[in-house]
Amino acid sequence: MERPSNRSFKLRGARITQAQATAIAKYGESYLLPTDQPFDPRELFPGQPVIMEIGTGMGEATAQIALSLPETGFIGVEVHRPGIGALLARIAQEEISNLRLIREDAHIVLGNLIPDKSLDAIHLYFPDPWPKSKHWKRRIIQSEFLELVSRKIKKGGYVHIATDWVPYAEWIQKHFASSELFEGGEISKPEFRPETRFEGQGIKKGHRVTDLLYRVK
Repeated sequence: MERPSNRSFKLRGARITQAQATAIAKYGESYLLPTDQPFDPRELFPGQPVIMEIGTGMGEATAQIALSLPETGFIGVEVHRPGIGALLARIAQEEISNLRLIREDAHIVLGNLIPDKSLDAIHLYFPDPWPKSKHWKRRIIQSEFLELVSRKIKKGGYVHIATDWVPYAEWIQKHFASSELFEGGEISKPEFRPETRFEGQGIKKGHRVTDLLYRVK
């Protein structure tokens, strides 16, 4: 699979703290997956359901969810080094054994690096809404992306999305409704998904958070 020409994420500055850089150097070998060879999530966590989180940010919610679900394996996909470093430090500090990270574009990970039907679910929390219409082609939720993830998730598995941008929630609902591969819709916020600082800031500004869950038919 070729690298997408329209990235669904912003390439922010690579400013990284000394602590984050140290965590990458110290813990990367143990918890960072290689990007130059395929891997099977089921072999990373034998006998456990495996969930991939796309866009872990600084890892606050990712770590809390992994800790709350110790019998589930998690793979966090993130492109920014500061976020990788921060989450690696948290993994080591909290001794989180059921979480691995990979620094790569999610399209490449899904398209090139893992087998079909090797995931039980995908979490996509607060993806960039790209609010300007000229940037909508950069939104990660597109028909091609839905087709891709439907191949990677087991039948009956799900995609769970949270967004605090109502127009993007409507965009997501429209695309899933147009797909014959999924069924589902809006749900109440699951107890396992913690409220992050980013989410709390949005709520204080009057943003309405929408949780959406779609299962593979």
